[in-house]
Amino acid sequence: MHESNTLDWRTSSYSGGNGACVEVAKTGAGAHFRDTKDRPRGATFASDTAWGAFLHGVKAGAFSA
Repeated sequence: MHESNTLDWRTSSYSGGNGACVEVAKTGAGAHFRDTKDRPRGATFASDTAWGAFLHGVKAGAFSA
């Protein structure tokens, strides 16, 4: 597993300008993600399969309010 401070973090394109931002760092095995406002809490890891399923759900609107 990678240390979170050595990863190439990027702000999600789905993050709005309202402060609700998610940062993502892709690795060969999947993706690490974290809340921009709570970086000290650390990141969560998802395998490529789980990350792909999540992105598919986001694009399909499965998480829309």
